[in-house]
Amino acid sequence: MKNTLAFDVYGTLIDTNGVVFALQEMIGDRAAEFSRVWREKQLEYTFRRGLMNRYRDFSVCTREALVFTCAALQIDLCEANKKQLIETYSVLPVFPDVIEALENLNTADYGLYAFSNGTADAVKSLLEHAGILCYFIDVISVDEIKTFKPDPAVYHHLLKRCNTAAESSWLISGNAFDVLGAKSAGLRGVWLQRNSSAVFDAWEGLSADATISKLSGLDGAIRSL
Repeated sequence: MKNTLAFDVYGTLIDTNGVVFALQEMIGDRAAEFSRVWREKQLEYTFRRGLMNRYRDFSVCTREALVFTCAALQIDLCEANKKQLIETYSVLPVFPDVIEALENLNTADYGLYAFSNGTADAVKSLLEHAGILCYFIDVISVDEIKTFKPDPAVYHHLLKRCNTAAESSWLISGNAFDVLGAKSAGLRGVWLQRNSSAVFDAWEGLSADATISKLSGLDGAIRSL
């Protein structure tokens, strides 16, 4: 059976730290700290909304997290700067290893999908701008069922949309919680360890089927299992 590869987008294919360059012009040497807190709070808001059944799309979580970060770090950004930062999320860059890896995977016997917390339109625009939309059969968004990763429902939705079985479906993500969510729902999972100091927080017997440091290692990792 042909293997389905579902790629998380933000933090896996697309480098969310791309906002640092815009932030540096606004707040100088606190840019990296601001980017980290913003990203952490953005994910926290998706978790909260998923648990509380108070869904709003990913762009709302992003804007609300930006407001929180400004307040928490006591950095007063004007509305024009906030608007610029939000717009930056639609033109973030790919990680350097992405294009070559997707080209190679596309010639192998895989079905490639993008699978994201972002809305389908936003993700398609982002991937098109980054030059990688052409590698994917489809873009699948959690917005279609109004909840967020790692709710088991989103991974079951992925399988339904791809018309594929869990045992032949792989979730590839730079976010450990996403890999654990996929594994808990019965899929295979590969953790892309973008940061060498990052720790995979495995628990209750759940862990990644493979860990890779670059996307170029994905095909070999899958074939070795």
